[in-house]
Amino acid sequence: MTASPPAQSGRGRALNLRLFMAMLHTQELLAGYLGVRLGLYSALAERPATAEELAQRAGIGARYAREWLEQQAVAGFLDVSDEADASRRVYTLPADHAEVLLASDSPLSMVSLTMLPLGGVAAALPGLLEAYRTGAGLGDDAYGEDWREGHSGANRALFMHALPGWFRSALPDVSARLRGGPSRVADLGCGAGWAAIAIARAYPWAQVDGFDLDKDTIAAASANAEGAGVADRVVFHAQDAAHADGRYDLVCLFDTLHEMTRPVEVLRACRALRAEEGEVLVLDAKVAPRFTAPADEIERFQYATSVLHCLPVSQLGPGQGGSGTVLRPDAVRDLAVAAGFAEAVEVPIGDRFHRMYRLTG
Repeated sequence: MTASPPAQSGRGRALNLRLFMAMLHTQELLAGYLGVRLGLYSALAERPATAEELAQRAGIGARYAREWLEQQAVAGFLDVSDEADASRRVYTLPADHAEVLLASDSPLSMVSLTMLPLGGVAAALPGLLEAYRTGAGLGDDAYGEDWREGHSGANRALFMHALPGWFRSALPDVSARLRGGPSRVADLGCGAGWAAIAIARAYPWAQVDGFDLDKDTIAAASANAEGAGVADRVVFHAQDAAHADGRYDLVCLFDTLHEMTRPVEVLRACRALRAEEGEVLVLDAKVAPRFTAPADEIERFQYATSVLHCLPVSQLGPGQGGSGTVLRPDAVRDLAVAAGFAEAVEVPIGDRFHRMYRLTG
């Protein structure tokens, strides 16, 4: 007699299926990464193509073009004509899928949030292994250009579309001040500059200074401001904002506090830059008020981001803030009080991924 196979638990089968689907989706994201970096989606956005036409248009090997196109059609990313002859099949990027797969201001665009950071994390994996073994931090340079582009563009649509509305609905006094006459705004950790650009476009009297330590990111931000037509009122500086001159009616720290190695010092700098009766706003990750496991998809996303990027970079160098993405509301308040503020009051913006705080006192 042969022994019966061991019984499999329902939880084990469920996790087995979940990991298979995660592997499948990861492979499809990596194939999508090829489409972004090789310009294949952009080429198809111009007009439909056969494999040979795409190969010529994008400058890749014809056999690779055919396999990639077939995979994309099988995955449902592309539409394909019903042709038995593979060489005659015409592949089309549907307009609604183009909105997702091409970089733009559209809230549906997922290129920055998914495909480019994926390449950045892959590049950083050897450094991540070493950081976990030693307890040391890992700089953003380990993640390369893919991460810089993806990270900078991840909140582009959020800032360009949602941020001005949040000011109008949840911060009417701040909005009125910016609308009522000349004002100065400082955006610390400005990244690619989308928040600064959005504020300048919404408030024509505002002069905005963006600060970031990464020179390449500042160069990209300056180019973005030029393209948006606000370079006369938005200036970006590759420097520590603690060394900035003057006082500001509004000081912003958007989606970056949890990555800071010295978060209390940064918040003190925000307080020092604030003009009399000025405001300090902090936008950071929306996580549960307390640890809960298992958790929903948002909490899972925030924790995974922290494990792969935000905790390691916050552990770099002296200070070692060590916050990571999961910076809960009580922790934000504790940091604010340590920096000299009286309180961090949550602003009701209703976003799934972010909380906004108004630092008072």
